[in-house]
Amino acid sequence: MVERVEAAFSSLSDFLWGPPLIALVVGGGIFFLIFSRGLPYRHFGHALAVVAGRHDRPDDPGDINHFQALSTALSGTLGLGNIAGVAVAITMGGPGAIFWMWVTALVGVATKFFTCTSALLYRGYDSQGNLQGGPMYMIREGLGRRWMPLAMFFCIAGLFGTLPIFQINQLTEALRDAILVPADLLTEEQIPWFNLLFGCAIAAVVAAVIFGGIWRIGYVASRLVPAMVIAYMLCAVGILALNAAEIPQYLGLIVTDAFSGQAVAGGLLGVMIVGVRQGAFSNEAGIGTEVMALGATKTRKPVRAGLVAMIGPVVDTLIVCTCTALVILITGAWVADGEVEGAALTAAAFAEALGGAGPWLVAVLVVLFSMTTMFTFWYYGAKCLGFLVGAEYQHYYKYFYTALVVVGAVATLEVVIYLVTAMYGLMAIPTMIATLLLAPRVMREAQDYFRRRDWL
Repeated sequence: MVERVEAAFSSLSDFLWGPPLIALVVGGGIFFLIFSRGLPYRHFGHALAVVAGRHDRPDDPGDINHFQALSTALSGTLGLGNIAGVAVAITMGGPGAIFWMWVTALVGVATKFFTCTSALLYRGYDSQGNLQGGPMYMIREGLGRRWMPLAMFFCIAGLFGTLPIFQINQLTEALRDAILVPADLLTEEQIPWFNLLFGCAIAAVVAAVIFGGIWRIGYVASRLVPAMVIAYMLCAVGILALNAAEIPQYLGLIVTDAFSGQAVAGGLLGVMIVGVRQGAFSNEAGIGTEVMALGATKTRKPVRAGLVAMIGPVVDTLIVCTCTALVILITGAWVADGEVEGAALTAAAFAEALGGAGPWLVAVLVVLFSMTTMFTFWYYGAKCLGFLVGAEYQHYYKYFYTALVVVGAVATLEVVIYLVTAMYGLMAIPTMIATLLLAPRVMREAQDYFRRRDWL
């Protein structure tokens, strides 16, 4: 039964993440870059000033400030896509997959600017009269109600794509396979019980945060995200500094392997598909999930939300994911541990570089990364459910979501990966279509913003 489910999700994921969706995600990002003449990239300094709070206004509509909104969005992207997702990309597509993750990040800067500006430009009210943002409201308010089937399509895919099963699955695996089993603290017979009990414990912690709503999530994320990124980067950069002479060699390997046609994923197209798919999973550019977090930003200037959003792919993929990939490659863990994958592979790489402290360090960081992602993904799923059946019913999603934390702890990695990546592919279709159609309006808004020098 498990094999049949895995095969079905695998086929669906491979079908969705074929050339057409790659053309939509990457090609769409290239279009935004050219159409805007690089406008988002030219105002990166102003984006940092917005995040720093220099333009916050307490009386602006919304729920959380720009820094909290970015932290909430990053808590969804700066999760296990950086620890486990990079390892999965290298395992499935070889080192060259990282190159295509870079490509999604570079064009994703423009994509995020357009998607998030559109979402703030076309915020809408839910059935309880609360102001909301997200691809579904962007489609309804920006394109009109005749496009409602596209908005509902996004929400249905979003309900499954934002489930916590990948995060809890990788958290459980990292602790079990990288620490407890090697240290003989857990036997094979005890593993099923450990998975179940650990899943229940994490579900209780997640419930304690998500029942506080977006305000508590923003508060927790704004404190945890910067700390965990700094801690992780200090460790990764420290390892790379000790092996600095090897960095150019492996950067070259990433580039050459991306075009060699010999990748383990099945040639050039195979490695491209793996890289773009994992890049989208890592930074969510064009997927639309982070749009829902940034849609809660307190601002009257939609362009500011777009500028804040575009920082995500730079931090997430170009910096953090690259450091993770280099650590895995330089330590040789990717070839030495053929049976290890996901977060456990990253833990093995850190163990190779840091000794016995490596897996424990990764375990702590995996806990923080996965927990903050699970906090945020609840908000995304609840908003999708609220749009479909009414905001007055969306609170029921908390109970379902909490239960899925336990399910994810006992599921297999392959089933989880293929389910989530398939749903991400489905979410990208309505998000990118709507953003492409609304691009001229976003460009007019951006030109007016910078012409008026509204940031002064």
